[in-house]
Amino acid sequence: MATNTSNSPISNLEYDLLTALQNKSEALKAYEIYMKDAQDTGSQPCVELFQKLSEADQQHVQELRQHLQQVMEKGKM
Repeated sequence: MATNTSNSPISNLEYDLLTALQNKSEALKAYEIYMKDAQDTGSQPCVELFQKLSEADQQHVQELRQHLQQVMEKGKM
């Protein structure tokens, strides 16, 4: 975790938001692989599950980006 000192280029909150954004982005990449694997095995319910999870994480990414932008501009929400 980032420390909130005068030497730190970003705040703890900015670091936390960036880390959450990175994790969601990595999950989106993984879901693409998982959907293909489910398609390859003919498991439509699993394809739909991974699509649903992907859509939710895409919404979370957008929300995280908005929060990060505000925190970077104002220092907080």
